[in-house]
Amino acid sequence: MDKVSFTRMKDGTREEYEFLTAHEIDHTRHTADRLLKALVDLDESLSGYQITRLGHSLQSATRAWRDGADIDWVVSALLHDIGDIYAPYNHDEYAATILKPFVREQCAWVVQTHGDFQMLYYGHHLDGFDQNKRDRHRDHPCFQDNVEFCERWDQASFDPGYDTYPIAFFADMVRAVFARQPYDPAVIQPGIRVALRDENVAADRNRA
Repeated sequence: MDKVSFTRMKDGTREEYEFLTAHEIDHTRHTADRLLKALVDLDESLSGYQITRLGHSLQSATRAWRDGADIDWVVSALLHDIGDIYAPYNHDEYAATILKPFVREQCAWVVQTHGDFQMLYYGHHLDGFDQNKRDRHRDHPCFQDNVEFCERWDQASFDPGYDTYPIAFFADMVRAVFARQPYDPAVIQPGIRVALRDENVAADRNRA
């Protein structure tokens, strides 16, 4: 079978849906490589900054790596702005939706809401923007994690002089995360918080 015969889903047979499911499973195996390609496309995204959105993404992830962050944090930092091209008005939610089945709940929430937290740095310069928009999340247990994510990795990562790792450095990390079983409770870890920084790991990485 090369293609199904139906033109309406309700007319499909068991054999056809088993055929499609096998194709979909194979397709999902290549999600990481499609995301890495989409990251490169960020070079065509929003201009005006001193570095491209790809450069910003790589720099954010590099800072996370050098802070001793675990793989969930590093990949989340790398992909946090991947929605800029396709969803400019809710890029944070877009990125979080991609990450949510494969990373710790803590990381997905931080990515989902980081746009509100970033407002702290520029909202007071623009009419109609709420500089303190992050305050609506103040009761969330991961509030401080997002404060730190934005302060250390996001808002600081627009520096053309920073020694940023290339995309190849992070490729296997992205592949490892997206090779996980989706929505695995052992991965999602609802209610679990892991520090963004590990001083011992950071020391080892920065010696290398």
